[in-house]
Amino acid sequence: MHNSPGFAHNRTTRLYTHFSYWREGVIRLDSAKLPDRIRLYREALGFSPDLIVREMRLCGELPVAVLFMDGMVLAQALHDFVIQPMLKTGTAPFDLASVPKESLPALLIQEVLSAGDLSVSSDFEELITSLLSGEAILLLQGTENCIRVKVTGIEERSVSEPLTQTVVRGPMEAFTENSQTNIALIRRKIRDPRLWLEQLRIGSLSHTRVSLLYISSIASETVLSEVRERLNRIDIDGVLESGYIEEFIQDRTYTPFPTVYNSERPDVVAAGLLEGKVAIIVDGTPFVLLVPALFVQFFQSAEDYAQRFDISTLIRLMRYLSFFIAMLAPSIYIALSTFHQEMLPTSLLINLAAQREGVPFPAFIEGLLMEVTYEILREAGVRMPRTVGQAVSIVGTLVIGQAAVQAGIISAVMVIIVSITAIASYVMPSGSMSISVRMLRFVFMGLAASFGVFGILIGIFGLVFHLCGLRSFGVPYMSSLAPFITQNQKDTLFRYPWQHLTTRPLLVNKKNVRRQKQSK
Repeated sequence: MHNSPGFAHNRTTRLYTHFSYWREGVIRLDSAKLPDRIRLYREALGFSPDLIVREMRLCGELPVAVLFMDGMVLAQALHDFVIQPMLKTGTAPFDLASVPKESLPALLIQEVLSAGDLSVSSDFEELITSLLSGEAILLLQGTENCIRVKVTGIEERSVSEPLTQTVVRGPMEAFTENSQTNIALIRRKIRDPRLWLEQLRIGSLSHTRVSLLYISSIASETVLSEVRERLNRIDIDGVLESGYIEEFIQDRTYTPFPTVYNSERPDVVAAGLLEGKVAIIVDGTPFVLLVPALFVQFFQSAEDYAQRFDISTLIRLMRYLSFFIAMLAPSIYIALSTFHQEMLPTSLLINLAAQREGVPFPAFIEGLLMEVTYEILREAGVRMPRTVGQAVSIVGTLVIGQAAVQAGIISAVMVIIVSITAIASYVMPSGSMSISVRMLRFVFMGLAASFGVFGILIGIFGLVFHLCGLRSFGVPYMSSLAPFITQNQKDTLFRYPWQHLTTRPLLVNKKNVRRQKQSK
């Protein structure tokens, strides 16, 4: 009977009516009796069975109630710091009858309750959000002021090694899904009072906690104002991952390149804060956003600053080379084998012609089949269980590739090119940039099949124009390459020794440019 549509409709009607009366002042929490106020919370949560209500009497006289959600609080801490002290207040150093009801919550915080994080609130919606966030609510008869007790005990994942941004040398800790833990990991690396924190909630239903973290003496006020404005403009019912926020605040939607950087490493975010950037921490995800983001930032790794400068420079140059290989290798082969055979050495041309003698498809279709097959295998390897994911990769790369060559469907040189392209796409530290390269690879393959090398050059020119037109929170996306800033070249294509990295990147930071004394 209670599961019928009519019952659900009537209960919803009563709930909204109750809320309307409360907002209009018809129902006042300070004048209502404690059972009525408890019922208000029960109705607000749809009479959910996981709402636990512990009723008792303060000093054996005043009715009070502790409300919390089952499984979201530390039961032992709630008993030791809230319930037990309330039951022992018969020996409290104050007379309950002589204390004004409005002053009683503050007096309990000072004299009775021993929990670490306590606050007083009378906002019903704020109290509901706190209750659903893992806090306990203490209701007192005769006053609308309630006490919020932070005894959150939600099971969470501990700090572990990074899964997507691994390094050989450097810190081996990654963010978790708890935003407070993530903030603490960053504060462990930057122990300065000028590391400021701002918090807001986004999502009309999820009420997700979003935190802004920045160094007040370094971060640009223009960037900070822009970040606050874009976050306040977000109107969505729920935010479950930082990718939701990223799409709302990015400068341009229709571009294959990421204009917001994300990382699961505290050291990377701390380094960005020291350069004047702003970190956006979303509760419930281990990936922290960093703005503004630059093109060269996606080719820099945390390991670059842990290794010697010459080793880091060599590895960084290899990443840029891998970027062009991953994007242009198939298209260059298609252009040369289809339109510009005279550019190939004669012996190589004869070998390619012999390999392609039995292949029924042109080079473009051949490359398209291989690239699409690889993308399917890659996605299958990611989604399948780990116990069989590696087996799928081995079967896909070895068995299917070799069988396709022997069957005469694909030439051996195309398998080699696709394999090199796939490996090169994973050299870049950022997965977002790797995905962008994989998308652009198909565009360049189509241009090469249509216009040869001339089509590739047109695509490169268009890509450069597009990159130079991008901005990230007002900062040119291609800085320090375009506009070219000589002072910033110490940490762009090359990585100079630490003694020469005396300034922070210009355009990103203009308030406090110098980071260390000039070396002699």
